[in-house]
Amino acid sequence: MTAQEKHQLYSLLRTLSAWHQGYPSASFDKAIPDFQDDVTVPPPLAEQNQAPHLEPEWTDADRTTAFEPVSQQMQAQRQEAIGRLEEQIRLCKRCKLSQGRTQAVPGAGVLHPAVLVVGEGPGADEDAQGLPFVGVAGKLLDKMLAAINLSRSTNCYIANIVKCRPPRNRDPEPEESDACRSYLEAQIAILKPAMILAVGRIAIQNLLGTSQGIGQLRGRLLDYNSIPLMATYHPSALLRNQDLKRPAWEDLKLFKSHLTKILPDYDQPFLQQLGQENGSRE
Repeated sequence: MTAQEKHQLYSLLRTLSAWHQGYPSASFDKAIPDFQDDVTVPPPLAEQNQAPHLEPEWTDADRTTAFEPVSQQMQAQRQEAIGRLEEQIRLCKRCKLSQGRTQAVPGAGVLHPAVLVVGEGPGADEDAQGLPFVGVAGKLLDKMLAAINLSRSTNCYIANIVKCRPPRNRDPEPEESDACRSYLEAQIAILKPAMILAVGRIAIQNLLGTSQGIGQLRGRLLDYNSIPLMATYHPSALLRNQDLKRPAWEDLKLFKSHLTKILPDYDQPFLQQLGQENGSRE
């Protein structure tokens, strides 16, 4: 096992312990053991000591050959871990949002995602169905993802900063976001996405711990714990302001170009499903 793998396993266990016991993982001691490689390995895609918010330099040496599926054993382990996490979220009463919800909305998608999409929080439709992005904004998000060969049914997982609907769809309050933080951290640790796409101001500000606006942060290749991260406008913003559609499309094209450098064949599951759907219509 490599030092990086040991570090990831340690972080996963620490995060899972946090949400299981019902307090934020940030309350843990920050000291992390000094792990060593069991064998000599090539350098990782992004150096672990890279400073947050920097733009990683990707080269041809960083490219992988395919979007390879995980083993059945790993798939089963992720399914079990996500299932336990979802159960914990649905029973959660850490903050006042739990008092007004119909259903908590843990997340949805594939368990070996090329991309984790992170939004703000559930709306009325999501609260009713227990699924993320199923309303009008969700349908637009699906079209945005499909434009760059992404789909929640083939190569994406979709989650939110908070898992319960804020009243009248207001912004989540800091204590509400903090109460949900370890759940999102656990999802990232379990799923290990190749890239993260943050949609909207609330999502990117919470992920990076910054007060900068979406206009300053969108369209840039950022970093979240050595995972490449980009932000764009929330679909709801595009529905309110048609002028934002062009810059959002530019963001998505840039996101796709970076994802292709990491996973050249990330879109094969999407294209395969698309071919099957087209075949069924003929």
